[in-house]
Amino acid sequence: MTTTPTRARHPLKTTPRARQRLPRRRNWAGGLAGWIWLVIVAVPLYWTLITSLKAQSRYYASNPLVPSADPTLDNYRLVIESDFVRYFVNSLVVTAGAVVPAVVFSFMAAYAIVRGRRIRGLRAINGLFLMGLAIPLQATVIPVYLIIIRLHLYDSLLALILPSIAFAIPLSVLVLANFVRDVPKELFDSMRVDGASEWTTLWRLAAPLTRPAILTVTIFNALTIWNGFLLPLILTQSPDRRTLPLALWTFQGQYGVNVPAVLAAVVLTTLPLLVLYAFGRRQLLSGLTAGFSR
Repeated sequence: MTTTPTRARHPLKTTPRARQRLPRRRNWAGGLAGWIWLVIVAVPLYWTLITSLKAQSRYYASNPLVPSADPTLDNYRLVIESDFVRYFVNSLVVTAGAVVPAVVFSFMAAYAIVRGRRIRGLRAINGLFLMGLAIPLQATVIPVYLIIIRLHLYDSLLALILPSIAFAIPLSVLVLANFVRDVPKELFDSMRVDGASEWTTLWRLAAPLTRPAILTVTIFNALTIWNGFLLPLILTQSPDRRTLPLALWTFQGQYGVNVPAVLAAVVLTTLPLLVLYAFGRRQLLSGLTAGFSR
């Protein structure tokens, strides 16, 4: 009796084209939640923009969500004539003066912590940076105020820059250290074999490879310092030293019920943040998602 061999059944292998033809499950709940969140975010922005173009006399007599038939720029002109340019320059000086030193120092500290793991002193310094994350700004207002008074820096832009640098360093060091740690060790060893110093390795190897993280930290710190309200309120007094968030607060009292003028000031304050995000959007997203893609 002869038996015929039977072919073994192999699992069906799908080609890339076949995978594309497979039906995909649509996440209706996630899509609906996304559209709801888009409406929640877009409606206040839309209302702010159209209200800033309305005249004060027609604000209460018209529908808040309907654009004005004859939009006007008088509110923006009124805000700019009220020393808005000076407040803008103050915010720009404080933000740039705090972000640049904070990012540079944080990057060098992160490189030293990662490359000098065997040094005990660096471990203790890293622990101090981590402890800084647990201390909120509100808990240090009184000590910072007393230090600024002792240094005779009260009511100056430097009084805003120095604390902003200190509070931006801990998180920046943590983020940058994780990215520097992901750089292959063989690259550092090859640079050392070629005779490069630690300073050269820092700026010619580590800096280009961690550029997304550097830009992410820069944008995040810039947004935080630009929107800072507590430090300017506590450490400044004269109108010449006001930043934009503090100026918005004074605009509310200055204009009273002039809601369109206040919202015009809000739009002008937000424009630099939108420009910064537009230019650094790709690097910011890549820096935030790099840890999930590895």
